[in-house]
Amino acid sequence: MRWLTIAAEIVLVPVLAVAAVWCWRHGVQTTVFKAQGEAPSFGATRYVGPWLAGSAALVIMAGLSLIDGTARAVRARRAGSDTPY
Repeated sequence: MRWLTIAAEIVLVPVLAVAAVWCWRHGVQTTVFKAQGEAPSFGATRYVGPWLAGSAALVIMAGLSLIDGTARAVRARRAGSDTPY
């Protein structure tokens, strides 16, 4: 059961990372305006706070899951070995 939890946490990390990238791409919106008369064309970038905050939260959860999964794996490995440490 312990190794199943470890495997689930390790598999969860890339899923959360992909979700974070998806949120980040939705959080940065670029609009290009065409030239009109004397005014040149230009691009404007808008940052959408909730999407970027969601992305940051997903990155934090992925990092914590990776740290916890690694710590559990190390503890499980040490508990199964004959060494005292």
